[in-house]
Amino acid sequence: MMSIPNVPLFLAEQKQSADKELAAEWTILEELYNEKLWNELTIKLKVFVNTPAMQNEEKLLLLYHNFINAFETKINPYGLVEILTVVVSFITDKKKAIAFLEDLKGKVKACDEAFWMCKVLQGQIYLEHLNELDQTKKIIEDLKDILEEAGNVTPVHGKYYMLAANYYRLVGQHSDYYRCGLQFLGCSMDTYPKDQWPQQAFFLGLAALLGEGIYNIGELLAHPLLESLNGSENEWLVELLRAFNSGDIVKFEQMKPKWSTIADLAAQEVKLRQKISLLCLMEMTFKRPANKRTITFEEIATEAKLPIKEVEILIMKALAQGLVRGAIDEVAGVVNMTWVQPRVLDRKQVAAMATTLDAWMGSITSMEQLIENRASEILTN
Repeated sequence: MMSIPNVPLFLAEQKQSADKELAAEWTILEELYNEKLWNELTIKLKVFVNTPAMQNEEKLLLLYHNFINAFETKINPYGLVEILTVVVSFITDKKKAIAFLEDLKGKVKACDEAFWMCKVLQGQIYLEHLNELDQTKKIIEDLKDILEEAGNVTPVHGKYYMLAANYYRLVGQHSDYYRCGLQFLGCSMDTYPKDQWPQQAFFLGLAALLGEGIYNIGELLAHPLLESLNGSENEWLVELLRAFNSGDIVKFEQMKPKWSTIADLAAQEVKLRQKISLLCLMEMTFKRPANKRTITFEEIATEAKLPIKEVEILIMKALAQGLVRGAIDEVAGVVNMTWVQPRVLDRKQVAAMATTLDAWMGSITSMEQLIENRASEILTN
């Protein structure tokens, strides 16, 4: 059983042994503690544990066991976890860090956000220091539904999605990495360090290309994160993503000297070709007016750079994955498209849609005029 800390004695010792600047900080902590100003004390401790003079495992653990431990049940649970996150990060024995967080989970379990945060911190240690992937996966799966069903975005969401993204990237699950990476940016873009933007943009770009079932590349292209690649050695990736988004197979083939230098892309050339062919078919369907979506196999073969005998297989794959809806007429050698999966559009695609809408409005106007002109004939007959 742990002894109750002698807070006055501990504070007196710290004030005596510290330099003038740090002694002044200890004095403020003492005053806030004596006045029982728990909220102010929590705010002060968040700053205090991050001061250079305290960046030491021994000092931080002494602070916890001899001071914070005395009032940890009186302060805001999530605030307590924020303070102890710093303490945990300096514990060199990472198995002890896991045990520390396990103990903390029991103390803050009444507060959902604090409890979730403890689990995320454990997941980070399992992944980054102990290489215990099964434990990391379990934490990610345990929290997935809980956080997605939460009524609002909490401070934990961003850290959870970063943990999940790092795990999925490590195990090569590109689709899950892409999804969690975008969700992380949606929660934490304002606080995400700009010097890390180019690397994250590069990883997400590769995941968009390699991920199974990812056809909504426009979502990434519209994100400001991707602008961080402009002027960098990986700027070509943005151009390649645009080629995929518009199903531009000619551009894809022209850029092979660039993208084939990335081992993961070179190894998946066949799958990349299949994906851009499907996106090409989606783009062909999207660009056509709703009343002119009968596309011949020859047109698809020409646009997708495929042998005519492979066109029907491409269409069937698109139908099976829910990318388009329609009916194949093998005798006539055509496919009658009725729907294409919605996607985030780039400027060219929006302009194309605007043209389609203009044509549609023109047809409606012509029909209105026809009805007006024929109205008298209809009424008199």
